[in-house]
Amino acid sequence: MQMDYPGNLFVVAAPSGAGKSSLVKALMELDAQVQPSVSHTTRAPRGQERHGREYFFVSGAEFDAMVQAQAFVEWANVHNHRYGTSKKAIEERMGQGADVILEIDYQGALQIKKIFTNAVTLFILPPSWEELRSRLERRGEDSAAVIEVRLENAAREMAHVDQFDFVIINESFDRALFDIKSIVHAQRLRYLSQRRARADTFKALHIA
Repeated sequence: MQMDYPGNLFVVAAPSGAGKSSLVKALMELDAQVQPSVSHTTRAPRGQERHGREYFFVSGAEFDAMVQAQAFVEWANVHNHRYGTSKKAIEERMGQGADVILEIDYQGALQIKKIFTNAVTLFILPPSWEELRSRLERRGEDSAAVIEVRLENAAREMAHVDQFDFVIINESFDRALFDIKSIVHAQRLRYLSQRRARADTFKALHIA
């Protein structure tokens, strides 16, 4: 599906601990046009997370019903919990002119790319295995056994990095944030993006 909406779709994937959420949050704080699409999940809220802000927290039965209704553009099982992205939520926000950004696992990112063919996919890498382990340990959220599982999953996830449009290595947070901002800005200047966002200007200039 080609997107004929004024907004763009950015899809960001990364192994747990690479800094994806922090980078996306910082980007949205700097650029009000970039907005999240809130995903549904069967896992319980963590820390200060709130229903409808970070995620829509739903039961397994509710999630099953949405799958049956084909409400998700993608969904996946990640760390024994299910996550899904509502197609309607994405289309509504892009239709209003917002640039939608999704934080999802690599499986979901590749599924979305098949549906929204001109979505922009980004993969965030850690600078090293040692740094990834250190970040997971510093978070203080997981046991040693869970951290080992996350590292094993990271190896599988990073094996798919070549299927993404852009790769950002999050060694320096400021540099990584600059990189993601550059990608967003450049995408807005592409011909198809400009034609969608500035349709009146193209029409006035008699450009097809």
